[in-house]
Amino acid sequence: MSIFKEFKEFATKGNVVDLAVGIIIGSAFGKIVTSFVADIIMPPIGLLVGGINFTEIKFTMKDAVIDATGKVTKQAISINFGNFIQVVFDFLIIAFAIFMLIKAINRINRNKDEQQVTPPAPTKEELLLTEIRDLIKNK
Repeated sequence: MSIFKEFKEFATKGNVVDLAVGIIIGSAFGKIVTSFVADIIMPPIGLLVGGINFTEIKFTMKDAVIDATGKVTKQAISINFGNFIQVVFDFLIIAFAIFMLIKAINRINRNKDEQQVTPPAPTKEELLLTEIRDLIKNK
């Protein structure tokens, strides 16, 4: 089998299409979560910690060089660990949201499994008919 034929079979299988759809939905969800964190979660947290904007926290190793006209000729060199703190915070919120989603899905699946495992108890009529059937069979 040629490599192109194998690749065509691989690429046209449902799993690859499902994965592609998942990635697209995931990237759109990422934008929603980023906006949620930046626009809704972080302002109250910034207020609680004294108005600090995490993304502006940095350690400047070398200041920017500015010429006489006020134009920046060389950018400042800095370690932007505030961005890192923000990304970690975003990750924790996303991870918690996914955890809660998976937990809910597992609870739903567990309830479905419990419903399927325990059949309903037989009624009195069914028990009586079973007894009659067993008595007839034994004669």
